[in-house]
Amino acid sequence: MAGKRMLNIGGEKIEVPAVFGGNALRIMIIGIVLIILIFSTFYTIGPDQKGVVQRFGKYTRTSDPGLNMKLPFGIETLKKVKVKYIFKAEFGFRTLKAGVRTVYSDQNFLSESLMLTGDLNLAIVEWIIQYRIQDAKDYLFQVRDVEGTLRDISEAVMRKVVGDRSVSEVLTTGRMEVAQEVQLHLQEILDAYKSGIKITTIKLQNVNPPDVVKPAFNDVNEAKQEKERMINQAWESYNKAVPLAKGEAKKRIQNAEGYALNRTNRARGDAANFLSVWRAYTAAKDVTRRRLYLETMGEVLPKAKEKYILDENQEGVLQFLPLRKGGQ
Repeated sequence: MAGKRMLNIGGEKIEVPAVFGGNALRIMIIGIVLIILIFSTFYTIGPDQKGVVQRFGKYTRTSDPGLNMKLPFGIETLKKVKVKYIFKAEFGFRTLKAGVRTVYSDQNFLSESLMLTGDLNLAIVEWIIQYRIQDAKDYLFQVRDVEGTLRDISEAVMRKVVGDRSVSEVLTTGRMEVAQEVQLHLQEILDAYKSGIKITTIKLQNVNPPDVVKPAFNDVNEAKQEKERMINQAWESYNKAVPLAKGEAKKRIQNAEGYALNRTNRARGDAANFLSVWRAYTAAKDVTRRRLYLETMGEVLPKAKEKYILDENQEGVLQFLPLRKGGQ
């Protein structure tokens, strides 16, 4: 038949135009083979990726970002691993849609989050683990189920750390310490397994008592808060009264010491003055007697309201006194 050719494909005869026969068909097949060869030989690794190359299933090398080559036709296969992407694992809850209004799953995950604390209380602990792939080779070949293993180990370590603390520590002051200790122990185990995972963050989201014991727990917390409030008020009163009393006592002691010092110095001064007068008197009795008399009169006379100067030979003074004054 002119212009056509019969091809036997899979036991069936197919009539094709003659243009596909001969050299044209060979050129088309060679082109397809070349395209397959190019696409199976050259590959590109992104800036946040590592390429793990296997030859007949055995690891051979790890490729860096950029254009790379491998053996074609399935001799060498490639697996791309994101080594800079931060992965997240949630425990006790699941996020369905993140955003301004985050949507969470209504499914119950108490099997993950319900834990027993060191003081034999129950607590619901929800947490998030953020991690990245540090070693692509170990991540792919050392652990069969890396994500499942990570979840199992994380839950075991969290239960151990929570079980070493009281419920009050887990719910309040010890949350940061719990997260840090869990991250430390979890990384040690993952490194021992050569999982190729690096933990970046562990954060406790919500830590609450179970719903059935929440009212009793709230009552206990209120009682503790009231106790703390009363203790703080007592310390406040103590800090006001005790320093004031100490200050007043110190003031009185200083006043007494000052008074004692003043009296002592005055007594010493009076004694010294008396001794000086006595020495002067023994040296010149008449002169000292007159000086003492004059000094005494100099102190007394300015205080007298009325003064009477009499002759020393006068025998009486009644006639000079105004006896009738104010008596009429």
